[in-house]
Amino acid sequence: MTEKKKRLSPVRLITYTVLSITAIVFVLYVLADRFTPYTEEARIDGISVPISPRVSRYLTEIRVRLHTKVSVGDTLFQLDRRPFELDVASKEAHVDNTAQMVSARTASVKSAAGRLGVARAQLDRAQRNWDRVQVIINDNPGALSQSDKDQAETSLTQAVEQVASAEADLERAQQQLGVSGDENPQFRAAVTSLENAQLNLAFSTVIATAPGVIESFNLDIGYYAQAGQPLTTLISKNDIWIQANLKENNLSHLKIGDKIEFALDVHPGEVYTGTVRSIGFGVSTSTKNKGELPSIKGSSGWLRDPQRFPVIIAVDDDVSKDLIRIGGQVDVVAYTSDRGFLNMLARWRIRVNSW
Repeated sequence: MTEKKKRLSPVRLITYTVLSITAIVFVLYVLADRFTPYTEEARIDGISVPISPRVSRYLTEIRVRLHTKVSVGDTLFQLDRRPFELDVASKEAHVDNTAQMVSARTASVKSAAGRLGVARAQLDRAQRNWDRVQVIINDNPGALSQSDKDQAETSLTQAVEQVASAEADLERAQQQLGVSGDENPQFRAAVTSLENAQLNLAFSTVIATAPGVIESFNLDIGYYAQAGQPLTTLISKNDIWIQANLKENNLSHLKIGDKIEFALDVHPGEVYTGTVRSIGFGVSTSTKNKGELPSIKGSSGWLRDPQRFPVIIAVDDDVSKDLIRIGGQVDVVAYTSDRGFLNMLARWRIRVNSW
């Protein structure tokens, strides 16, 4: 009877076994939550670039369609070039006319300067002649007639007036010319106007500024494209990342640069790698507007769900860009340290879930 009492009943044995397994699983869950955090609340994110023309004209050529893959510099749309080409030709003629006008005004300045030089030479001769008349009059008052004296004085007065007039003409010509050569304000304004016309002509060709895929496309030839109004959207392939919304207690050991493994719903059975690029420091519980904190909605239940924060994950280069679709769902596990058994369980979990 004593031996039978000492033996545990099957119910108690099963109960103790279940409790032990539950305790072990609970401890492993808590440790994994800290050192190998896992989440299914992760999505692929990237940059969407609205493609907008910088000038307004009718579309004459469309080289893309919905979901077309493009590279940097590819022509997407061609606007009517003719008005811009005519404007460039008009501005080129204006530059030529301005250059001729500046050249003519430069010649006027040179001519006025030459007349001033002649007038000063005549003044010098008239002044010397008047000085000689004064010397003769002082030495021999009767040697010259009154007419000779009046003529010398008149010549001097006229020479002075001619110099003043020539100086005024030169100053007027210089003011009309301004700065000569390429630095002339009118010439620079004409050149700037030509450059703007050439720029508008270049803008009539809408090109891809980044590699990516065309989305939101519903245009045809003849559509009037307005400057600043989007024609389509380019999903850029320049920068793709994963936003994993991890719980607060997942972040205690997580740091930038930690290794990440993730599985894509679009490609079951494959596990890819990445690294932690940044960890969010704030979230908002209201709707997110441009420039505000990211908004992450928590689930509600019997127990309060921990607040989640965005963790940005950089995708390694070996992941095919064709598998990356913005908005796609991702399963993510992070390895915060070298913990063999926990890391092994995390690797096993992500690979099972990938299928």
